Formats: sequence, C-alpha cells, structure tokens
Amino acid sequence: MDEILKNFFNISIYIEVAPFLLRGLLNTLLLSALVIPFGLAAGLLVGVLSITLKNRWARALLAIYIDVFRALPPLVLLIFIYYGTPFLGWELPKLLAIVIGFMLNNSSYYGEIFRAGLESVPNGQIEAARSTGLSATQTLIHIQIPQATRNVMPDLISNTIEVIKLTTLASAVAMPELLRVARDAQSLFYNPSPIVLAAIFYLLLLWPLVRILSRFEHKKMGGGH
Repeated sequence: MDEILKNFFNISIYIEVAPFLLRGLLNTLLLSALVIPFGLAAGLLVGVLSITLKNRWARALLAIYIDVFRALPPLVLLIFIYYGTPFLGWELPKLLAIVIGFMLNNSSYYGEIFRAGLESVPNGQIEAARSTGLSATQTLIHIQIPQATRNVMPDLISNTIEVIKLTTLASAVAMPELLRVARDAQSLFYNPSPIVLAAIFYLLLLWPLVRILSRFEHKKMGGGH
C-alpha cells in the first residue's frame, strides 16, 4: 500500500507540480473554448446542408467531406495541417492549426448528429410553420433547429466530452495542454503521480458534463415509457 501511495498518490509531488498542471489545464480549457464552438457551428452548417442540398453532385461532395474527416484519425489530420501547410507556403500559428484540425474532424461528427436531429422534426410542424407565412429559412431557424437540438442534446453532450478528451492530441504539435505538462513532470520526477493528478483534473472537469448527460439520458428513457 505504501508503494502505491508513493508512486501514484504522492502528495509532495502533487503540491510541487500542481501550479504547472494548472497552467496546462488553462490551455486545455482554452482549446476546448475554441474548438467546441467552431466544431458545433461547422457541424450545424454540415447538418443543414445535408437536408437542404438538392444538387446531386453537391450532396456527393458533402458526403465525401463527412466520410473523409470521420475516417481520418484526428492526430494524423492535426500533424498534416501543422507540419504540412508550411510546404504550401502557409505558416499557421500553432493554436490556429489545432483549431482548424479539430473543426474539420468535429464538424463531421456534429454534422451527422444535427442531421439526425433535423430529420426527426415532424414534417407536419414544418408545413404548419410554412402555412403561417414563415419562409423556409425562418422555419429552419425558429422551428427545425431548436427542436432538432433538443432531440439530439445527449448526443451533442457525449460528443463534446470526447472532444475535450481529444484536446490531449494537441501535445503532438508541442501545445502544453494538461496531459503534455503531466507527462513532462512524470519524466522529471520518474514518478507517475503527475499523470494521476492530471486524471483527477480531467475528472473534475468532465464530471459535470457526464452528470448532465446522464440526466438527459434518464429523462429520455423516462419519456419513452
């Protein structure tokens, strides 16, 4: 038991590395605050285009976009954007490269979630809205999108939790997010306690979202009975 405490729950190491891990946590929060809204916005656009595009070729291109960025590992995408774009003559700032990489990946997942939500809105409600004089765009904004968002809220929250976890991949381009700082501290102390402390920080960060997700899921299940 003493060995477990010494190697995984070393309080003296916790105290020493906590300020550095908190800085890493702030970078993780910054990344999340950027990539989640951009991913949601791009995903909503993808979802709307999925149900509104009529041109066959445009729909095919959108399907390819979704399939490619869902299939491509986000780590590979991130490395390609950050280290590959300089060969095209673009020197992207580290943070911008990360945001673009995550946005492309997240928009494909959020897009499919929003598409499912938009398709779940009954046609009768859309026709009723149009009969009151609302245009197609007004119906989409005021009727379809709000209802669709409510219908798929558990999926949106679940995907958002995964997005926050994926911010650890930013370490691939030397972004000092929480896990990167913890790994550096681990190599400095030759002790995994910093990794455990980082895991505790992630738990505290994600626990509220997990609880909200559980409430939505239980409410949905209760509504189905």
